[in-house]
Amino acid sequence: MKVVFLEDVPNVAEAGEMKEVADGYGRNFLIPRRLAVLADAKAANIIEARLKKKARIQAETEAEMRELAQQMEGKEVILKARSGAKGQLYGSITNADIAEGLSKSTGLVVDKRVIELEEPIRQVGSYEIAIRLTQDIMPKIKVTIVEEEEGKEKEEEKEKGKKRAKAEKTEEKGKKKAKAEKTEEKVKKKAKAEKTEEKVKKRAKAEKTEEKVKKTKKKVAGEKAEKQEEKG
Repeated sequence: MKVVFLEDVPNVAEAGEMKEVADGYGRNFLIPRRLAVLADAKAANIIEARLKKKARIQAETEAEMRELAQQMEGKEVILKARSGAKGQLYGSITNADIAEGLSKSTGLVVDKRVIELEEPIRQVGSYEIAIRLTQDIMPKIKVTIVEEEEGKEKEEEKEKGKKRAKAEKTEEKGKKKAKAEKTEEKVKKKAKAEKTEEKVKKRAKAEKTEEKVKKTKKKVAGEKAEKQEEKG
């Protein structure tokens, strides 16, 4: 059976290629999956349309990749890593680390598999790394590995912790002071109220005493008048 391939089939044929294949393979696999059609006049038109579409997509993809390459070319990605003597890294920097660093620092996203890194980086320093966007488009970026200042970062974090604790302590003191002042104010108000109440009681008592005195005077005056009247 002679067929014309509509799509690339690895290790068999490329799209647009006419080839003789086994009948069973053509009828049961290639044609049902629309990977190929029988080689006839109709197939020529289908192939032409498919090839034009494929060429257009390839051209658009290549244009996008060239634009991405221009944006990426010469960019520097700085990665921090812990290191020991002579700048030897405790771990290693992989193409996944570079892809992540590139995305964070530039916003350009690429698959880690297109980053041409023969082996992981294990030494502090600067490296020129190629990125294979297509077979022919390979921009280069600069990857710089610097020593992570772990001690300094920890010290800064510790200092921040102290300041935070101090601020919280000061805030707590302020709250306690405010609470104490509020309690003191309540005590003062209560004392003032009690003092006022005491004054009222004293005044009432004084008025009561005065009333008694008046009654006593009136009684004495009455008795005196009676005696005067008896004498007369």
